[in-house]
Amino acid sequence: MKIAILPGDGIGPEIMEQAVRVLNALGEKFEMETAPVGGAGYAASGHPLPEATLKLAKEADAILFGAVGDWKYDTLERALRPEQAILGLRKNLGLFANFRPAVLYPELAGASSLKPEVVSGLDIMIVRELTGDIYFGQPRGVRTAVDGPFKGEQEGFDTMRYADTEIRRIAHVAFQAAQKRSKRLTSVDKANVLETSQFWRNIMIEVSKEYPDVALDHMYVDNAAMQLVRAPKAFDVIVTGNMFGDILSDEAAMLTGSIGMLPSASLDKNSKGLYEPSHGSAPDIAGQGIANPLATILSAAMMLRYSLNRAEQADRVEQAVKKVLAQGLRTGDIYEAGTKKVGTKEMGDAVVAAL
Repeated sequence: MKIAILPGDGIGPEIMEQAVRVLNALGEKFEMETAPVGGAGYAASGHPLPEATLKLAKEADAILFGAVGDWKYDTLERALRPEQAILGLRKNLGLFANFRPAVLYPELAGASSLKPEVVSGLDIMIVRELTGDIYFGQPRGVRTAVDGPFKGEQEGFDTMRYADTEIRRIAHVAFQAAQKRSKRLTSVDKANVLETSQFWRNIMIEVSKEYPDVALDHMYVDNAAMQLVRAPKAFDVIVTGNMFGDILSDEAAMLTGSIGMLPSASLDKNSKGLYEPSHGSAPDIAGQGIANPLATILSAAMMLRYSLNRAEQADRVEQAVKKVLAQGLRTGDIYEAGTKKVGTKEMGDAVVAAL
């Protein structure tokens, strides 16, 4: 099995180093090849997604991704900014289904922003459509308004759009995910305002007829955002579009105590995937050895399960993380009184030892 290792920017290389150490400790014979991406890609070849990096990603059986983004590249034209690398990988590899679990480990209940009685036992899965919606819709740009109350002024515009096939394929992924859990699926949209969302809802209802064992309900995105804070355990699997999913998954992440704990998987139709932590590149703490590597390590576990067919090894990694948390080890983002604060490498050492 060949794994493309794309550390990226900021804390990406630090957290990736620990995930690679964990993979090497499993006793498997993985072929791992590293390539620059994001700001590192731009520095190396003048583009955030160099041709050689994209070629490697296409040839690999799975991609383990760190994080991209650095303030020093903010003045570049949009097409050359580091964040374009992840969008380019999703589009070029057809990674349309994003899985973002939000699981609260018992040891971290005190780190959540919600009361323990509200959030303890949280275990939800957000399925986000990843290659459509307003992020990719055309036309887009800046122009002189030709109508409306501000005719003649400059205006920015983007287009929210979804094709029938795009919605159906993410619907099937979500229903099948629900079948493997508690057979409950919540579809989140804004059908009371947006034509795109009403189209989305109509197709979700149609696809649901193929999954009579799954209970489907619908929720407007503003209400879903509120309910995630009010009663998060009422959800099990949530499916939604690209933009709403981007926002809701970050909200759900903070219910678990820290976004530094949450992995994610982005899959194509054949379950080849890109795996990355849900957090960003955090350039403000890069190089200090204090970043939390657990989300990247858990992303590697998801990679083992979904793309490399190593479910037992995935279980081993996840159990090792649980053991380390039970031992009271914490990076700064999840530290609380009575626990032991450790750095990035120390946390990696502990997970390897637990294996």
